[in-house]
Amino acid sequence: MAGHSQFKNIMFRKGKQDAQRSKLFSKLSREITVSAKLGMPDPAHNPRLRAAIAAAKQQSMSKDVIERAIKKAQGGDAENYDEVRYEGYGPGGIAIIVEALTDNRNRTAGDIRAAFSKFGGAMGENGSVSFMFQRVGSIMYPGSVGDADAMLEAAIEAGADESISGSDGHEFLCRPDDFAAVRDALEAKLGAPQSAKIVWKPSNTVAVNDTAGETLAKLLEALDDHDDVQNVYANYELSDALMEKLSAA
Repeated sequence: MAGHSQFKNIMFRKGKQDAQRSKLFSKLSREITVSAKLGMPDPAHNPRLRAAIAAAKQQSMSKDVIERAIKKAQGGDAENYDEVRYEGYGPGGIAIIVEALTDNRNRTAGDIRAAFSKFGGAMGENGSVSFMFQRVGSIMYPGSVGDADAMLEAAIEAGADESISGSDGHEFLCRPDDFAAVRDALEAKLGAPQSAKIVWKPSNTVAVNDTAGETLAKLLEALDDHDDVQNVYANYELSDALMEKLSAA
């Protein structure tokens, strides 16, 4: 998942520099509210809500804000959000999947289509690029929890399909149907994860030249910056030089 994780690292650093905490918190709160509304408001009995709360805590969201988001789901005035997915191609022929929570499908679709068009991409029908990705559970831990051998052992014990260790930490992958059980087993052994969610993992990544890569980065940033967008996945691979340039911007 090189393209996805690389870009998220860029966006996280840029987000900190730009102090865009309120927008990030808004997206995290929306996911908590939707998760609580679709299932039980008790995270112990709602795996999606538990994962949403873990992601919020990872970004230092306060307990009070998290509780307000959960309570909002129980009130009669809570907005009704639809989960929608958009697919398309970006500069360099890169495949992109966008996941959103929206209370106005027409508005969000129009905005996403406009972003693709502005930066040399094209939005397609559902299924137009998702066949190039795998739907998998992804549980992330920092490198400090142990070495690669220890993580492989933990993965086998938890029933994960794969563990990937690198400079960014450790990632455990599993089938979506096994996600809750694997996450809970890892949490019991290693503690709370940095993140735990079901994601779109590219089957292969595509190298993009620096010219197309700069435009692609602008498109991915525009998509990720949209209030309704929760996740953006793409199968790109950028050069180290461009990654450094984007990180310093």
